[in-house]
Amino acid sequence: MDITLALLALLFTVVGIIGCIVPALPGVILSYAGLLCSWFTSYSTIGTAALWIWLAVTVAVSVIDYYLPAWMTRRFGGSRSGAIGATVGVFAGFFFFPPLGVILGPFFGAVIGELLHDKSDPAKAFLVGTGSFLSFIVGTGLKLAAAVGMLLHVVADIWGPLREWLATIF
Repeated sequence: MDITLALLALLFTVVGIIGCIVPALPGVILSYAGLLCSWFTSYSTIGTAALWIWLAVTVAVSVIDYYLPAWMTRRFGGSRSGAIGATVGVFAGFFFFPPLGVILGPFFGAVIGELLHDKSDPAKAFLVGTGSFLSFIVGTGLKLAAAVGMLLHVVADIWGPLREWLATIF
């Protein structure tokens, strides 16, 4: 059972890193699930304090990533239409132009949303789109940092027993 949990831990954390970029997958949450799988092994050295800290990081990063695009769009002078456009752009980019659409979708969505709101100021629409793009970069960076940190924690926890298991097979 330990080997199954260890392999699941690795799988969840790697898919969690992918999920930090792909909006359809809850990246940091999957990485935390991998950390939990590693914790449930009989040889785990992960303490409960580490689990609570990683849970707090997971919740904080998820909340920040949810509110950051609208906040940054507003911070760069955007309207509600720009914030909605950025959100629609993420999903439209994901479904219609993957993988590049996920990166550029928020930018174009915010610009289009702002232009629909006020056609007379394209420079402002471009600035709002830039803010939306920056929020995507910051949010993705935070999620990736947390997910990679959990992957490193899982690898450090399962490396010894996994190495011994592989040595007995090969």
